Amino acid sequence: MYSYPLFQRIKEAAPEFEQVTAFQAGGWEIGARREKVDIAPRPLHGELVTGNYFTTFSIQPFAGRLFSESDDKPSAQPVAVLSYRAWQDLYGGDPSVVGATYYLEGVPFTISGITPPGFFGDTLRSEPPQIWVPLQQEPIIRGQGSLLNQNIAAWLRVIGRLRPGANGNGMSARLTGTLRQWLEHESGFPAQWMPDIIRALPKQSITVVPAGGGVATMKEDYGRSLQILLCVCGLVLLIACANLANLLLARGMARRTQTSVRLAMGASRTRLVRQALTESVVLAVGGGIAGIAVAIGAQRLILAIAFRNAHSLPISTMPSVPVLAFAFGLSLITGLLFGAAPAWMATRTDPVEALRGAGRSTRDSSSFARKLLLVMQATLSVVLVAGASMLACSLNNLENQPLGFETKDRITVSVNAPPASYAPERLDSIYRSLEDKLKQLPGVQRVSLSLYNPFTDNWGELIFVEGHPPAQMNENSGSSWDRVSTGYFQTVGQPLLRGRLFNDSDRGSNSPVAIVNEAFVRRFFQKEDPMDRRFGLDLPEYANTYRIVGIVKDAKYGQPRQPARPMFFVPLAQFVTTYKEDLLKKVELNSHFIGSAMLVTSAEPGAMEPILRKTFAEVDPNLTVSSVRTMRQQVALAFDQERAVAGLAGLFGIIALILAAVGLYGVTAYTVVQRTSEIGIRMALGADKGNVVRLVLSSAFRKVALGLLLGVPLAIGAGHLMAAQLYDVPTWDPWSLSIAVGALGICALIAAIIPAMRASALDPMKALRTE
Repeated sequence: MYSYPLFQRIKEAAPEFEQVTAFQAGGWEIGARREKVDIAPRPLHGELVTGNYFTTFSIQPFAGRLFSESDDKPSAQPVAVLSYRAWQDLYGGDPSVVGATYYLEGVPFTISGITPPGFFGDTLRSEPPQIWVPLQQEPIIRGQGSLLNQNIAAWLRVIGRLRPGANGNGMSARLTGTLRQWLEHESGFPAQWMPDIIRALPKQSITVVPAGGGVATMKEDYGRSLQILLCVCGLVLLIACANLANLLLARGMARRTQTSVRLAMGASRTRLVRQALTESVVLAVGGGIAGIAVAIGAQRLILAIAFRNAHSLPISTMPSVPVLAFAFGLSLITGLLFGAAPAWMATRTDPVEALRGAGRSTRDSSSFARKLLLVMQATLSVVLVAGASMLACSLNNLENQPLGFETKDRITVSVNAPPASYAPERLDSIYRSLEDKLKQLPGVQRVSLSLYNPFTDNWGELIFVEGHPPAQMNENSGSSWDRVSTGYFQTVGQPLLRGRLFNDSDRGSNSPVAIVNEAFVRRFFQKEDPMDRRFGLDLPEYANTYRIVGIVKDAKYGQPRQPARPMFFVPLAQFVTTYKEDLLKKVELNSHFIGSAMLVTSAEPGAMEPILRKTFAEVDPNLTVSSVRTMRQQVALAFDQERAVAGLAGLFGIIALILAAVGLYGVTAYTVVQRTSEIGIRMALGADKGNVVRLVLSSAFRKVALGLLLGVPLAIGAGHLMAAQLYDVPTWDPWSLSIAVGALGICALIAAIIPAMRASALDPMKALRTE
């Protein structure tokens, strides 16, 4: 990511680009209120972009006009562009929206145009931008907290369009040189940081890559999970193919007499192989067509892996023609591959032996192949079910781990704070009034306000401890932090271990105080007593800014997979006035705009939401409520990806067990038919029904047992490959392995008991007369 001044330098150093656009990396939620129509602002996903953003991508307006270079100037009339989806979903396609005045964070903007229906921005994400604002208008929205002209603030991404005939060869090395020169000589970083920055220069680089797919953050976020699902699908396909080959083998052997007659009458083996291959291809084509139908029908289920809001998907849910063609082609190829061997083996019959009655033999040329395929199915089924069980255990551990705070009877309200142009003194009175009104709502027991709620990524800063050597710029010198109101820890349920909590005296500019967690103490104080010690942020001269007055228990904020990270908390009503650097002043100011409110109440969020929205609007019309959720819902949202992967893996595991059971049933039933005469002789010589059942079951379970012996080590190996996706689950998890072994055993018993009971019910006299 880039700061705006660095973007301008990069733009100058890349003449190969016809146009270069910069846009906000993470997006932000902006309160938008239509003049004379909306009483309260509604939250829209916004994005700040340069004036040539739409022309760089060759986007034409659906209605009105999009941005031009003249719109991206500090003196330009403020305009904004609305997405087609937002225009339709939120405003019913009202044509009067174009040209209407909207108050964005309290600042009047004119909607100049609507983007075309197929445009969802520069990055594939579950919540695409709904409104775009020119980059140069950022200061009028954020006021004193503006980041536009800050060298240090890296918050933009960059995409360029090459000139005709130009290419990107050598551009990465040249832009990397520009970056390093800028960092060393033009960045304006504090002098105390420069030794660390110069040391890290060899690691700083710019890579120029094709941008046809936009910013690939989703690929990075979901790539590992999708690779696991792809492997799971491949294993299910192998099991299905093995099943098909096994059944075709059994069918081919059952038709040996017919095949022998044809061979005796002059039919060529090639013709018989073609006939058998035709049957397998017809099965493969039928399966491929059915698979395409299922893929189209289940499209939203698959996309739920990546997108939380299924009603607002930023891409077409219809599978693409190349993907469907690949899937259909794969079914056809596998049908041919796994049908070729059974077809060939079915023609390896000696016509003379078959016509003499060799069909009563208990052995045939395909016996070993059928057993091998059955063992393979059992092996792969164990791997799949064990892997799915490990993912399910991991999800359960994630959702039920001790988080360090309470989730019961907690409701979180995500808030868009007032514009940054509000004076800090006014914010204090707004927040006091808001807390008072929320506490008066029926059923509300406690209320707190904070910059973030417990399950949101928090800001991080470099920590300098008074009396300690200056910190180096690395991950071991940083800490996350949050700004919270009095009573926050009681509301969130995070216990105090030592010292005191914040009180009403912690306000204004009087001696700033902080409360730290256990991880903060372990990292920065080790064996020292942290009480009443001082620390500061980013620069050594501020190492005496905050005095530690309390220590709270560790809690997992933002990263539930990782151990609790160092964290400190500062009072919402207190200000640090000693900062001299412009950026630190902006950070201090921006941190006073709340993003979350938490209530302790047993009321349902659905019943509370309209009341809460009305209360926030009454306090200040620019306070925009984005969402109202229980804390348990908030926690559950953090594990959407894990839940989807575990669910789909479990579904495929069940399919694998069913396929293995069908295969075992088919082979066992065929074996029983083959051995009808043998069973009749055994029963005529005195064998009872129990002996026959044991005979059939032991034959089936020997194959299953071999599959288990091979499958368990492979399942442990698969656990090693999935280690990055597992939380607090060993790669040899005994519970998961036991579930896999038990499930396969039960399925095998059900599949084998039916042919076994059928065999035990044979009439010996009829069996002896069976040809």
